[in-house]
Amino acid sequence: MVTFYNILEILIVLVPILMTVAFVTIAERKIMASMQRRCGPNAVGVWGILQPFADALKLLVKEIIIPRQANSLLFVIGPCITLIFALLGWAIIPFGEGLAIFDYELGVFFALAVSSIGSYGILVSGWAANSKYAFMGAIRSTAQLLSYELVFSSIILILILFSGSFSLTYIVECQQAVWNIFPLMPIALMFFIAILAETNRPPFDLPEAESELVAGFMTEHGASIFVFFFLGEYSSLILMSSFMSIFFLGGHHCPDIHNIILDPAISLFYFLEKSFSPFLIQFYDYFTYYNLNLISVAEDNHKLVLSQHLQLQNNYLTKFNSRDIVFEFINILIDKIQGSYILGFKIIIVVFFYIWVRASFPRFRYNQLMSLFLKELLPLVFAYIIFTICLFFTFDMMPFGISF
Repeated sequence: MVTFYNILEILIVLVPILMTVAFVTIAERKIMASMQRRCGPNAVGVWGILQPFADALKLLVKEIIIPRQANSLLFVIGPCITLIFALLGWAIIPFGEGLAIFDYELGVFFALAVSSIGSYGILVSGWAANSKYAFMGAIRSTAQLLSYELVFSSIILILILFSGSFSLTYIVECQQAVWNIFPLMPIALMFFIAILAETNRPPFDLPEAESELVAGFMTEHGASIFVFFFLGEYSSLILMSSFMSIFFLGGHHCPDIHNIILDPAISLFYFLEKSFSPFLIQFYDYFTYYNLNLISVAEDNHKLVLSQHLQLQNNYLTKFNSRDIVFEFINILIDKIQGSYILGFKIIIVVFFYIWVRASFPRFRYNQLMSLFLKELLPLVFAYIIFTICLFFTFDMMPFGISF
């Protein structure tokens, strides 16, 4: 039974993520079309909403073609590695208070490991395809990995210094008063640039580079194998957006949703009940007795119908008297799920910035990317680390568990 519950928890998390991938693709195409004064997909379904499902069906019914000179086993394993490790990172995401598949105390290390190993799928696929375009894309991915990984991990070190813990849940709880983005605005911008490179998104989509390498590391992949790459890329995009939300935007914390939604709804319900329930009950009585008078039945049947009417009326009044129980249930339910909706809204904002950057900036050359990360961002991050440590040590503000 425990195994069944564990599988159910995983499905509850992964199935919405995979469905979200489909709608992120249509959102990206629609937003970019709006920015570039185009229509975008609008033929399949209402406003083109079903276009991702049509594309997925088209890819799934195609024949899988593996090049003759390719390493067949690694050719298939590469996309699987990319998808598996893009989905594995969701195990430690705190969706709300007490809502996480695995609340790991070393969640930061787990996130770094998952994000790093996912790049091996690109390397394996590029090498196994035995194509010069795919191999060049894999080489570019290696150069990109060496460039952004130092910046990525160093920024997370600053967050560990601020919170004093490696747990994602603890990092979120430390932001109840002030989100990290306010004292760490420059670091947040550098982290956003790093996750753009992490997910191979424009302007850092060097491993793909359609104008130079056709499609880079996945040039030879097609049909359902290409779907794995596609799902892995967008799942990683949403995962990195969730890390951005957790590290800098307070995670599932936000102003209490009760004051915004639930209290006005309860007030409206009480007003409607007080205003209209007497009329509804009187109308119900009149309608029932009117129907009884039209029916000429025996006295016993008449008493039976009358007793049934009184029972229904009592149930109607009892339902209104038990409204406090219903509101208490709604209150508990909102307490549990409001964090997930708040985190999802923040993820949507970060994904929008992903799309905005793609529509705004041209692609970097790979030497420009290496120069940006190693010569410009990395010294800034190291300087910020030293400044943060000196500041905390001077004012005796070191977090609990960290001392010199």
